[in-house]
Amino acid sequence: MVQLFEQDIRTTDRQSSKGNQLKWENNGIWYKADYTGYEGLVEYVISHLLQKSSLATDEFVLYDLEQMRYKETVYKGAKSKSFLTDGWQIITLERLFHNFFGESLYKAIYRIPEHEKRLPFLVNQVERMTGLQNFGAYLNKLFTIDAFFLNEDRHTHNIAVLMNEKGEFAYCPIFDNGAGLLADTTMDYPMSGDVYLLMKESKAKTICDSFDEQLDISEALYGENIKFNFTQKDVRELLENVTEYTQVEKNRVERIVCAQMNKYGYLFK
Repeated sequence: MVQLFEQDIRTTDRQSSKGNQLKWENNGIWYKADYTGYEGLVEYVISHLLQKSSLATDEFVLYDLEQMRYKETVYKGAKSKSFLTDGWQIITLERLFHNFFGESLYKAIYRIPEHEKRLPFLVNQVERMTGLQNFGAYLNKLFTIDAFFLNEDRHTHNIAVLMNEKGEFAYCPIFDNGAGLLADTTMDYPMSGDVYLLMKESKAKTICDSFDEQLDISEALYGENIKFNFTQKDVRELLENVTEYTQVEKNRVERIVCAQMNKYGYLFK
């Protein structure tokens, strides 16, 4: 358990659609408290499963579980090493677009009626603003992870790039997957609900509300850019090592991941 203080609190413009999660930074480590359910467990499971994928280790943030004492309350959650080096900062696509054009990127995307035209617009705008190449492939990786793990919080405030003091840009490692795997047990996905019916209720937020449609559009335009190679045994063993969360929560996470493995079998090597 780590003791955290008021001076460690960090607020950003990367807000969740469900409110502001408590976050701290201390000695180069970021801490996030569970807010609506078992977000820390989700960050841990997804990032450790991504270790068994075609992603390079610097393409995603690895999370570990942690308990945090802040004031008189103990929170469950996750921690990760900061990936920012001196002179670099995270800037969301929403903020970046607003800085360039003085309007909302989200609204600009959704003014386009055809879903299949929204993604090229998004990719072209980001490449135009940043000079980054192959942003479509990067988004395909995000859309694949979001579809597989049901991350319903990937809006334009929650996709980011890195920017330095010279105005140069770089890709941001994939992070903030805590809204996946039906983690919100307080509002939307109660533990008493049927997990398979609840899975059907989870919605995407980037270019439309369908995970599969987003993924299909991105694959048609930019190809398949990530493969998984974990097994059901890997999932089970990963969860067996967790003591901070209940067996009921762990069982639900395992059922969701295994169901998605069957659905998206083509994503496995």
